[in-house]
Amino acid sequence: MRRPAALGALPALGALLALGALLALGALLAGCGGSGGPGVRIPTGAGGVGFLPLLMMREHALIEKHAAAAGLEGFEVEWIDIGGPQVMNDALISGSVDFITAGPPGFITLWDRTRGSLDVRGVAAVSALPMYLNTRAPHLQSIDDVGGNDRIAVTAPKVSIPAIIMQMYASERYGPDQATRFDPYTVQLTHPDGVVAMLADSGGITAHFTSPPFHQRERQDPAIRTIMNTNDVMGGSTTFTMMSTTREYRDGNPEAYAAVLAALGEAMSMIEADRLAAADVLIAARGDAGLGREALADLLADPEIGFTTTPANTMRYAEFMHSIGSIENLPASWRDLFFAEVHGLPGS
Repeated sequence: MRRPAALGALPALGALLALGALLALGALLAGCGGSGGPGVRIPTGAGGVGFLPLLMMREHALIEKHAAAAGLEGFEVEWIDIGGPQVMNDALISGSVDFITAGPPGFITLWDRTRGSLDVRGVAAVSALPMYLNTRAPHLQSIDDVGGNDRIAVTAPKVSIPAIIMQMYASERYGPDQATRFDPYTVQLTHPDGVVAMLADSGGITAHFTSPPFHQRERQDPAIRTIMNTNDVMGGSTTFTMMSTTREYRDGNPEAYAAVLAALGEAMSMIEADRLAAADVLIAARGDAGLGREALADLLADPEIGFTTTPANTMRYAEFMHSIGSIENLPASWRDLFFAEVHGLPGS
């Protein structure tokens, strides 16, 4: 299985990112049009600590383990190295993958679009952690100072967590009619490319809304500071990544679905039991982001970072997105967003 390069080896893709995403999806559509037998196809996601349970599942063949225990012979798991909310959504809609993992806003958009058709719903939460708006620009003392030629790097305009968080902040501070106040200043970059641009003070990027461990790498530069984090807006712990699939896959493959969910839970337990070993898995897959093994293990012990299947604050996103017209349908509760297997959890 091909491993992505470490952060230090990544070039700054800049304007090529959108083309790269389209090429990646095109290759996916060409190469993964059918499973060819019993199995499952799962993207590894956009990178960072929030996707670590997926990397643990891949490294330790946990889905295969639980599939075998359920009597699924010859069960194959295909891990696909793509990420980003829009690319992931498109891949699931096209049938090129069976599960995706991304942030709640992108998922809620897909849930809304597929009601009565594919009926995409959440399988479980994957991680809960803050994201951070970092800058080195002297004139940016808060997000309210953004204007002019400023550019904020996000993984996806409109549908990513940072995009929605900035809309929520703008709506609360300036009024609902100003919810998109900061949208014109956002540009699409992967987290690693955003780090490269920030550390090099190049590419026209004046701020980067990012997640661990990319945030911690940027903050090693004394010129870079944090002017906002998602907890400031959400008021507490919030799901960062969550897994979803279609009703057709869940209903048509109940043993495989159960194997994926069981593997996810076991991966989380493994991270909790041995953070150094979990850090090694992250380094092998994504590099150490310039932090080192011990620092990454310490990061995984941060009380603000959690790996849990329990959804947190997902309804806050849904209610806001419905209030500004980003989605047509308002879920009655967080359980409307998820399949029944997690309905007994104390979610929100």
